[in-house]
Amino acid sequence: MTTNVDRAGLRAPRRRAPPVLSPASGKSRRRVIWARNLSRHDRLAIGLMSLPALALIAVFVAGPALYSIWLSFTDTSLVGVDARHPSFVGLANYKFLFSTSGFFQSLGISAEFVFFSAILGQFLLGMIAAFVLARSQIRFKSLFGAAILLPMVVPEVVASLAWGSMLAPGNLGTANRLIGLFGAGPVDWLQKAPMLSIVVVNIWRGIAFAMIMFQAALRAISQDVEEAARVDGASGAHLIRYITLPLMKGPIFLFMLLTSITTLSIFGLVYFLTQGGPGDSTNIIAIYIYNNAFQFFEIGLGSAASVILLVLVAVLGVVYIRLSHVEI
Repeated sequence: MTTNVDRAGLRAPRRRAPPVLSPASGKSRRRVIWARNLSRHDRLAIGLMSLPALALIAVFVAGPALYSIWLSFTDTSLVGVDARHPSFVGLANYKFLFSTSGFFQSLGISAEFVFFSAILGQFLLGMIAAFVLARSQIRFKSLFGAAILLPMVVPEVVASLAWGSMLAPGNLGTANRLIGLFGAGPVDWLQKAPMLSIVVVNIWRGIAFAMIMFQAALRAISQDVEEAARVDGASGAHLIRYITLPLMKGPIFLFMLLTSITTLSIFGLVYFLTQGGPGDSTNIIAIYIYNNAFQFFEIGLGSAASVILLVLVAVLGVVYIRLSHVEI
């Protein structure tokens, strides 16, 4: 019977298999090795060059965020006794928000607005525009691309006023003139279909960003992969479903993350068009925070709502990053 013993009668050490490193751990290991190889002078230079950016982040991002968190635990107000002598109230503002239906209603309206305008509308139309511009046989591609990019350079206030004129009631509105060509009567769009109106306007403004991201992702895909799939008999639909979209997973989730955050923070576009009305049908979370902080002068309550929104955005970002398997 053979045993694992060497000639001296001692048990030979067993060889352990080298650890298998994932691509993410390999990248982290290379970063650690690179950081260790830096000299003290190089580290000092990197730190000094990072100071201006860190100072700007501290002053304009971290500082206001921390101050808003502190205000959310106080009864700070713009009028009354609390305006001069605010006091610490603990979780009272958060308890009030979670006990009222208006706050949850604004979150639901915001989720509806984000889903239909950003995740669904901008994604689908931006992807279609990117695929159209990627085809070499399409004529007037530059004119088509310029028409889609134009809304991106229009300021939010100007876009709101322009669409307010287009959706105006009566026969003077552009939308009513168009449907009047087919015999339909005038419609008060911002009163009859307010959510549909702001969704359409936000899609119009966001298609350009989606098209740019997806067009760059399409150009990064190797043509050899698509040609090999075509040789194997893949149709156009199978090519998009099994080759193109899986290879674009990272940019797609990055777009979803960025557009969800920016759509949640939209204020001027909706405020100038509907001001959260009629009723509370378009009272998104940004308008809810504005009304509590600057219409009802409850700075502490508005800060608490903004902190909750910050936490939701952070959770949303973590979920998107986990789903896309992107290393931070």
